[in-house]
Amino acid sequence: MEKFELHILGCGSALPTTRHFPSSQVVNVRDKLFMIDCGEGAQLQFRKSRLKFSRLNHIFISHLHGDHCFGLLGLISTLNLLGRTASLHIYSPCGLEEQMRPLIEYFNRQMTYPVLFHEFETGQPSLIYEDRSLTVTTIPLRHRMPTCGFLFAEKPRPNHIIREMIDFYRIPISELNRIKNGEDYVTPEGEIVPNNRLTRPSDPPRSYAYCSDTLPLASVVEQVRGVNLLFHEATFAEEEAPRAKETFHTTASEAATIAREAGVGQLLIGHFSARYEDETPLLEQARAVFPHTLLAKETLCVPI
Repeated sequence: MEKFELHILGCGSALPTTRHFPSSQVVNVRDKLFMIDCGEGAQLQFRKSRLKFSRLNHIFISHLHGDHCFGLLGLISTLNLLGRTASLHIYSPCGLEEQMRPLIEYFNRQMTYPVLFHEFETGQPSLIYEDRSLTVTTIPLRHRMPTCGFLFAEKPRPNHIIREMIDFYRIPISELNRIKNGEDYVTPEGEIVPNNRLTRPSDPPRSYAYCSDTLPLASVVEQVRGVNLLFHEATFAEEEAPRAKETFHTTASEAATIAREAGVGQLLIGHFSARYEDETPLLEQARAVFPHTLLAKETLCVPI
């Protein structure tokens, strides 16, 4: 199975602590690295996670609060010092380029590579990235400013060829793509060889959804239904539910309810408030609703 894994660089919220870095993650899909949010210290955690800067070409910013994007300028500067030449693509709600471009030009007078901004609207889901194996779609969220999460979804892959059967029927190479895509093979004598005799199904496509920061939303349930892994913010314990609502955040049990209703494979909670020196109560509250829950922590790697 091809690589598809999540690396946690930071899982704290706005106030700094000695235990957690601000929000940042990296999704590794077949050794292509996609960063989600870039709080302070993200590049240091990137190093600690033994990831390669050269494989990072796309950064997705959920919203323009500092704990989700203050690390961008430092990362851009470091890549410049390393002599990068490949373009860096940054996807965000509207407004980030207006704020970042003067800073990039001031602190990096001689840029070695282009930084390209792609701004999106946050009112409805939209496809913002696509390659041969992956799509990234926005997940509209409800926070104190325009915010989106992101849904990373593998594309279905063609069936796997059974080499022994191809050799047995002496099938020419020119027919293999048709067979991979589900067609039967007709021999020169007119015999129809069914496709299921020549191929086996490929692995089912996998998916990962990132939701931070937000109030709990029914629309999220529908959009992330059945994903293999859901990261959902769980800033507060249930005892702080009024504070969560006031600040447009989610409690651990509310995050778990979304995971349960969406039928996801696994839930990962994070974006923890600085008030908690031990997040075990949040994990216990979430697992009481959805047992397949994990706590995010720095340098954690979760296979998908």
